[in-house]
Amino acid sequence: MIIKESPVSNTLPIVLGIDQGYGNMKTANTVFPTGIIHHPEMPPYKEDLLIFKNTYHSVGVGHKAYCPDKTQDEDFYLLTLAAIGKELDFRNIRDAKLILAIGLPMTWAGTQRKSFVEYLKKDNPVTFIFNGISHTIEITEIDVYPQGYAAIAPYISDFTGSHMLCDIGNGTMSAMYIEDCHPDLRKSFTEPFGTQQCMIQARELLMRRHQKSIPDRLITEVLRNRKADIREEYQETIREAARNYVDSIMDHLREYGYDPEIMYLHVVGGGGCLIRNFTDYDPDRVTINDDICATAKGYEWLTQMRMDDSGSASA
Repeated sequence: MIIKESPVSNTLPIVLGIDQGYGNMKTANTVFPTGIIHHPEMPPYKEDLLIFKNTYHSVGVGHKAYCPDKTQDEDFYLLTLAAIGKELDFRNIRDAKLILAIGLPMTWAGTQRKSFVEYLKKDNPVTFIFNGISHTIEITEIDVYPQGYAAIAPYISDFTGSHMLCDIGNGTMSAMYIEDCHPDLRKSFTEPFGTQQCMIQARELLMRRHQKSIPDRLITEVLRNRKADIREEYQETIREAARNYVDSIMDHLREYGYDPEIMYLHVVGGGGCLIRNFTDYDPDRVTINDDICATAKGYEWLTQMRMDDSGSASA
């Protein structure tokens, strides 16, 4: 009897961080929109095509609706496989043992951790094809961290005094106190008030004021760059919606104790550009991290630090 050895049986594990956002899926080196379309058969367009168990899925198209429980359907599992495929392709790796480093919203990380880990490890090892390349992976461990915190973890030793971290994603907004370099999980909160709420407000204001339905990509362009190739009156309406949304964000932070006169604010996540574009702030006391992959990189850093402390090693 010949036993066929797994292609990953003798490899060292690779640390791979994934920031599984409601707006974008991010790894340390890749980004794509959190959208997925399922096909009954092989589609004619094969870019960003995931093939898994003889099923076909185009990723990065459409929009995944916000849901607080990412395990409620198969979509985030499939999107995670695609993110792994993209990052392995970037690193020129086909098959690998993986230590996944991921996150959940700050106040949900404890309650949802177990079910999310089980969800991601249900097929293990797993073989899939992404962009025409076959990958076989084995997930050996999964580390789960508070979302957003990972983006500042490598620099937290510099956070003397009073600080507040604000992570503005597509689906949620989270905040955490940091006092003299130490995060205080007792003083943290998560609300379903991400940037999608700004998009909804902009759509409603455009329809009410101008009876116009503007494509989301053009609204997003105004939110990111303050302008787009549409009539100025439509742009100003979108900017007004954005200012109202940012005012609400700052009101939320103040309700939870943020005081700009005695605290430093650190903004991470895709909503940082809205703070930059649509409110006045003191750049000496407010830091906006524009690296969309910062949280995924932070997940990898945290896991590598854990492994170094325990004497482990990764490829």
